[in-house]
Amino acid sequence: MKQKVLSYMRVDERVLAELEKEFDVTSFQNHEYVGDPRFDQALKEADGIIGLALKVTKELLELAPNVKIVSNVSVGYDNLDLEELTKRQIMATNTPNILDDTTADAMFGLLLATARRIPELDHYVKAGQWTVSLQPEQYGIDVHHKTLGIIGMGNIGTAIAKRAHLGFDMKILYHNRSRRTEAEERFQATYCELDELLERSDYVCLMVPASKATKHLIGKAEFQRMKRTAIFINGSRGQNIDEEALYEALVQGEIRAAGMDVFTEEPTRPDNPLLSLSNVVTLPHIGSSTIECEYQMSKLAADNLRKGLQGQKPPTLINEEVWNRREP
Repeated sequence: MKQKVLSYMRVDERVLAELEKEFDVTSFQNHEYVGDPRFDQALKEADGIIGLALKVTKELLELAPNVKIVSNVSVGYDNLDLEELTKRQIMATNTPNILDDTTADAMFGLLLATARRIPELDHYVKAGQWTVSLQPEQYGIDVHHKTLGIIGMGNIGTAIAKRAHLGFDMKILYHNRSRRTEAEERFQATYCELDELLERSDYVCLMVPASKATKHLIGKAEFQRMKRTAIFINGSRGQNIDEEALYEALVQGEIRAAGMDVFTEEPTRPDNPLLSLSNVVTLPHIGSSTIECEYQMSKLAADNLRKGLQGQKPPTLINEEVWNRREP
């Protein structure tokens, strides 16, 4: 009898087809399934779970007595209750490294679009308003040779630093839990405390993971420390900033503009005040969303799932203690 797998949200169709050859797969493609009898039944029978963004809590795991592995199709795993999973000897995996360059491309594109006011001016042309030469008040600002402050110099932050320093001759400041000597050597990145980074940077890019420690890491006091000409980019998680404080900072002219790929609530509400501002560029959390990257992430997630259900160690196991505590 085939082992049973519950698949949800953003598992590539090609990868899913391969899994269906090996496992009895039940698929769900949106957020509307929680509480659905069909979903509850699949959860009850599942040996493994694969997908994106499902909140795996103690309550959900109570309904999934047979689950041995939860395979996230993302590098982040703040949707997983790791403590509960580990207590139950359930393996948890993610898909790191694959999306580093893809996400860095997106974040640097967001920075450029915000600095040069590209979405705003695209609309200006398409609306038939380009009847005279562009006026100075419509100009954007330079990116090259400016100072970029990166908060969270992980793999993606380092990839952003590479693009900024080698491609745009930018000076790199960074704040991180630990020093990144490679970034310092390759990109002349300078480590500094958060307040100093905020005060000196022309562009501030937030790339930290979501945790209790990073919730509202950037709020009113931090925006007030930035230059009035600064541009803020959030490519981390929505809860890492105070959106109300960002709105006030933009309206009051405490910073020049902002680029947002993530929001506190996703999808964000149409009445989110940030959406009403012309100096905010907004994206629907597209960091890793390319055809190639999504396929590779699904492929790694499927490999994690497959190995776990075969009694082998998954390639990117998060809670290593589950594997270390297994019976010989």
